[in-house]
Amino acid sequence: MPKLRKQIHLAAHFPGVNNTTVWTDPESKSQIEFDSFVHLARTAERGLFDFFFLAEGLRLREHRGRIHDLDVVGRPDTFTVLNALAGVTERLGLAGTINTTYNEPFELAKQFATLDHLSGGRAAWNAVTSSDAFTGENFRRGGYLEHAKRYTRAAEMVDATRALWDSWRADALVIDRAQGTFARPVPSVRFTSDQFDIEGEFVLPRSPQGYPVQIQAGDSDEGREFAAAKADAIFSAHGELADGQRFYSDVKDRLAKYGRARDDLKILPAATFVLGDTPEEAAERARHIRLQQVGPQTAIAFLEQVWGRDLSGYDPDGPLPDIEPAEDVNITRGRVRHHKDPRAVAAAWRERAAAEGLSIRELIIAVTTRQQFIGTPAQVAAEIDRYVRSDAADGFVLVPHLTPAGLDEFVDKVVPELQELGSFRTEYTGTTLREHLGVRHPHHRSEGARAS
Repeated sequence: MPKLRKQIHLAAHFPGVNNTTVWTDPESKSQIEFDSFVHLARTAERGLFDFFFLAEGLRLREHRGRIHDLDVVGRPDTFTVLNALAGVTERLGLAGTINTTYNEPFELAKQFATLDHLSGGRAAWNAVTSSDAFTGENFRRGGYLEHAKRYTRAAEMVDATRALWDSWRADALVIDRAQGTFARPVPSVRFTSDQFDIEGEFVLPRSPQGYPVQIQAGDSDEGREFAAAKADAIFSAHGELADGQRFYSDVKDRLAKYGRARDDLKILPAATFVLGDTPEEAAERARHIRLQQVGPQTAIAFLEQVWGRDLSGYDPDGPLPDIEPAEDVNITRGRVRHHKDPRAVAAAWRERAAAEGLSIRELIIAVTTRQQFIGTPAQVAAEIDRYVRSDAADGFVLVPHLTPAGLDEFVDKVVPELQELGSFRTEYTGTTLREHLGVRHPHHRSEGARAS
């Protein structure tokens, strides 16, 4: 009997405020009006995607003392948007990026359980960390958390929310039908750790998925261990084939120590796409889009984040600065793009620019390009299929360059090609996100005792 072709998982990232978005295109619409969220979500559901993925912003970023141009429209609340989308979609998973540093377990447990109930089991939590004092200024504990403790708090946050979800046991109901009454023991919770000391009770029955699907995006060794122990999916930055295969193998090999199977964790790198009727047309469109994404001012601003200096006097179509980066690189606040030594980064970029004859703008385009699938719809489908069959990924989180209609062309032209290959569903066979992804319902002491 022939082996079933490995199935591809696809998710749709709302473009919103990121460096993929092309603001200047006439087709670019609002980043905050509900119609934009609805359009992308319904397109993803029409394309039978696993989930819709929404990022989070806890503070507007600043560059050289001014609001970063990608943040000027603001960022709506994640839970508000996802709960609203639950009412206008039926099967599509709803994933939100929610910070573990500036929230408390009880409130997150209640918010995600509510979303999972309202959506019929389609909620997902992308748990991220932050030790950034600038962001922390918007919160009462502004910036107090040491960098080394961010994953400690993240792991304990997940454990604490799960303890709250687990505390409600439907099998503990005591029903007196004659009296028309029922009672349930108080679902007490006692959770103590380095970061939390919780004693109380939860307020909602178990939701359809048990726990919302857990997504993780960290890439450090700590992040990979956290994902292997607790996550159902990883939003990965390792998009190139060989790099993706190394990451895939490394993370999947860690699962056994936590008693998990390799299919219990899906690896989903971010990717963009550009389509054309011919390979040449697609390549030209891709070049034009990259020039839109990295304009002259954007190129200089990105360079300033490494150099930590005002470089506005440099020609973006000229060579890199011959001066060294500043000792204290803090020209941009609210998002750290470069974790390495700025001087080492500058040296590597100079070497590449010299070897390839690149200007400032050309270099920034080269170093900021994420994994792209470029070609005809058939070529893009075949390439995505090749990556998944080669164990470089289990699928991809697609990041369109236009809000909100950037995914339309992919759904209309590439999805049918994937279905023709036999590597993508032709209908939803489940109702929950866990069923879409093929990850197990969590085992817990009240398994099978879901409240109805």
